[in-house]
Amino acid sequence: MAKNRWYHFSLGGEVAELDGLEKVMELRKAGGFSWCAFVAPGKDDLEPLVEALDLHPLSIEDCFDEDHLPKIDIFPGYTGILFNDFLNGSDDVTVKEINFFLGKDFIVSVLRDESADIRLNEEILAGLAFDAVNLVSGPSRILHAILDRVIDRKFLAVESIGDRIARLEDLILEETEPVDHAELQGIRQNLMLMRKSLFHEREILARICRHDSVLIQKVDLAYFSDLYDHLAKFVELVEANRETVTNLVQIRLSLTNNAMAESANRTNRSVNRLTLITTIFMPLSLIAGIGGMSEWTMMTGQANWKTSYSILIGLMALMGAANFIVLKWLQRKK
Repeated sequence: MAKNRWYHFSLGGEVAELDGLEKVMELRKAGGFSWCAFVAPGKDDLEPLVEALDLHPLSIEDCFDEDHLPKIDIFPGYTGILFNDFLNGSDDVTVKEINFFLGKDFIVSVLRDESADIRLNEEILAGLAFDAVNLVSGPSRILHAILDRVIDRKFLAVESIGDRIARLEDLILEETEPVDHAELQGIRQNLMLMRKSLFHEREILARICRHDSVLIQKVDLAYFSDLYDHLAKFVELVEANRETVTNLVQIRLSLTNNAMAESANRTNRSVNRLTLITTIFMPLSLIAGIGGMSEWTMMTGQANWKTSYSILIGLMALMGAANFIVLKWLQRKK
């Protein structure tokens, strides 16, 4: 089922859902303004806007190019705005583009997310007050209402990333569970993607607040100033989270290096003990081997074997003790 919708706002504040672009063109002459809401459209859906609303063909092509950064293009008859929507998944943040074309009496919104629900339009319409006190002043109020919900979702994405960072920070500092380094790297990449998008979107809102586009009425600039404040806060949060992730990586690296150094020290101590034992017992083994082949009793006489072997064992004990004392003295000297 097609998700494209067309709405017309009359001068009295009433809103009517239309059947298509042809009806929008008919009601433009009666005053008010129209909202053309497209969700994952094809080129056949948007190409009629070139002639009907005098949009530049390059603007239509931008709706199908996923490599653009957020930007604002000011044309003589309309203003084109490219914004990003953050869809927060379980592990990664997905970026979906939203294109806006704002004219004097129309606004076109193009959502690239195929899973977007048309209930978003109903929520936006329900959130706007259509009374004499707070009458919708023009298409820029629709732009603000959409951006307000998009920025709210950005906050959810930023908050979710912050919670994941806090959880990993506890794991690293407490060392209760092993830390997934791929998750840390994934968070870092998400933060870089979010920072790049938020930086350019903040500049878009800054230009709107400076009233670079005359199609946005001055009475509506206060709404966009509020959105700018939110985005500026999100940029600071993302920067703080990036610094935290960098610090966590460094802490994790330091803890790993400390663990490796401690393991190396244990190995060195074991090698030192084995070296000490080998150094002490190697000459004793040589003497014991020679004495065991009866050379000692041949020199001392067969009848004196008890005394001679007692003397041999004593000399071996003295030699071992002397080796131990000398080795310990050499270690202290180093």
